Amino acid sequence: MLEMTREEFEELVAEALDRIPPELTRLMDNVAVFVEDEPSPDDPDLLGLYEGTPLTDRGEWYAGVLPDRITIYRGPTLRMCDSREDVVAETEVTVVHEIAHHFGIDDERLHELGYG
Repeated sequence: MLEMTREEFEELVAEALDRIPPELTRLMDNVAVFVEDEPSPDDPDLLGLYEGTPLTDRGEWYAGVLPDRITIYRGPTLRMCDSREDVVAETEVTVVHEIAHHFGIDDERLHELGYG
């Protein structure tokens, strides 16, 4: 398995977030991004997870709720990658994939766009 500290991985996630165009980040609302080492044992290969209510599903009822949560998992990413460059690329794809869920884009469409 490729070695990378949690701090190094968190920096890659931050850099991936910085590459999201500002016109999109301005539209993001009530969402927080986290890095965790491992996902649930039920899905040990999971690279990222979006939990919340997509912007497209929010209505008048949406007020006073906890932020949506995007989690990027370090362990599975490092296990599937062979080099630091692979980790950088995979992290960027995973961050974009999870942010797309925040915007209401489903997995099928993300696969079509190359972010599966």
